Amino acid sequence: MRALARIAPPLLLATALVWSCAGPAGAAGAAPPPKAPEAVGRGGAVASVDADATAAGIEVLRKGGNAVDAAVATAAALGVTEPYSSGIGGGGYFVYYDHASGRVHTIDGREVAGRTADSGLFLEDGKPLAFADAVTSGLSVGVPGTAATWDTALRQWGTRTLADALEPAERIADNGFVVDQTFRGQTADNYDRFKDFPDTAKLYLPGGKPPEVGTVLRNPDLAATYRLLAEDGVKAFYQGDLGKDVANTVQHPPVDPASGRKARPGKIDTADLAAYQVRRQAPTHVPYRDYDVYSIAPSSSGGTTVGEALGILEDGDLGAYSDTQYYHHFLDASRIAFADRNRWVGDPAFGDVPTRELLSARYAASRACLISPDRALTSPLAPGDPRHPADCAEAGPAVAEPYEGPNTTHLSVADRWGNVVSYTLTIEQTGGSGITVPGRGFLLNNELTDFDFTPLTPGVPDPNLPGPGKRPRSSISPTIVLRDGEPLLATGSPGGATIITTTLQVLLGRLDRGLSLEQAIAAPRASQRNTVATQAEPGFLALPERAALEALGHSFTSVAEIGAATGVERLPDGRWVAAAEPVRRGGGSAAVVRPTG
Repeated sequence: MRALARIAPPLLLATALVWSCAGPAGAAGAAPPPKAPEAVGRGGAVASVDADATAAGIEVLRKGGNAVDAAVATAAALGVTEPYSSGIGGGGYFVYYDHASGRVHTIDGREVAGRTADSGLFLEDGKPLAFADAVTSGLSVGVPGTAATWDTALRQWGTRTLADALEPAERIADNGFVVDQTFRGQTADNYDRFKDFPDTAKLYLPGGKPPEVGTVLRNPDLAATYRLLAEDGVKAFYQGDLGKDVANTVQHPPVDPASGRKARPGKIDTADLAAYQVRRQAPTHVPYRDYDVYSIAPSSSGGTTVGEALGILEDGDLGAYSDTQYYHHFLDASRIAFADRNRWVGDPAFGDVPTRELLSARYAASRACLISPDRALTSPLAPGDPRHPADCAEAGPAVAEPYEGPNTTHLSVADRWGNVVSYTLTIEQTGGSGITVPGRGFLLNNELTDFDFTPLTPGVPDPNLPGPGKRPRSSISPTIVLRDGEPLLATGSPGGATIITTTLQVLLGRLDRGLSLEQAIAAPRASQRNTVATQAEPGFLALPERAALEALGHSFTSVAEIGAATGVERLPDGRWVAAAEPVRRGGGSAAVVRPTG
């Protein structure tokens, strides 16, 4: 979404346009680089929310790097230009298809609670903290996993070093990027938090206010941090002085004493950082019609919930349904899957999560029988029992939906050899905890607020309470779809719990409804998460099918936008399509190495 102030060498972007410099550093009104929601061509493809980040990935592909190299380069650049959604102060989930072996691999790089955390982490005097008080504090910060994810991915499957992958992002941080309206708006939304932390205010509130659109924002501290990682490796983050600075910032949030803000200290320390490990684990996998759909397994609920919904819809001919019946089945399948997700999914290291059972065809059939073509289900809907499936049966009371922040960012990458990456990374809220590590140039996450502060339903076991070294449940859903063992597409989205419904809707639009990938991403969205009313964008509420859906019993509440998806797809002739949002979050950026007509 933003342009570099200066960059060399030139980068090839979407369509046949070549990168043009934004002008002299610091120049106001510099034009952003060209961006497009779709690009088609050969040599590999990248789609992200930001033009500079997409260009960084394309640069790596053009120089012979593979999809993993380009994904890390793109993610590192997003840490500069999308710092309120991503960065080394956060975590994420990485899904990789290796064309040589035909296998899908995953990395769980989720943030974790410190070893002294317990189920009362967010309780004071026996009562849960107000969410706003918990977010903007050291207490909300989990041990970051992003740097370890990058290092692990590159060592396992990359062809470039971490230093190579970080170089484009380091250049962007040094030279600066051009502020657009989305960045300014997100900064303004966080003004009341950012101003209370001197290092955050210095970086993101130049002159004491949000930066103007068209001005150049530099982050030399982050450039230096990337150089340190390039030189010393990720041990600098988890075992070195950089890690010490992170731990000290968490334990002693550097708040302006004149602000009056009470920023509670966190509990992670250098031992927690040194103990951090990513998880290499099997992906979720569901067969869906002629496709194999792979995603991330718990600690994220994305793969299980999208997969369960697909299983529920498997026996219906969604392509032949009327638009009303298609939306009706999509909404109720989402409702059912979320009823189960809220009850059963958490960190599998701390409880027996029934991943295999949730994705089984038998359980899907036992839940699909709840859907009637004549009436909508009523929320809150009770969960089923995936270990003992019985048709249309309930397994205890309904479990409420917890709050999740709406931010995060997603990127999709493919290379000329057919390797594919679907990667979602995050610092949780827009702006994370609001706390910048002094002298290091990055914000810390507030991921631990993804834990349930208290059990969601009294008397019902809650798999998502805090615990020592525990990963909070996520909704992140990076997805790769194969057909006949070959990659067809990859997609994912930001958006908190709406990530799941966004990813599901994109998949159904592309696989069942005959939409192109770009059309499936651009289509108006609705998000049903076992709540009384379904959240829906204005474009969805304007559909002629709304009245018929309401006649079936669906009710809606309006939200400005849902998600911000990206994707890549391989065409039958071997070309790649990269697709991104045309409008949401100011529009995304899709590019290929060699554009074709």
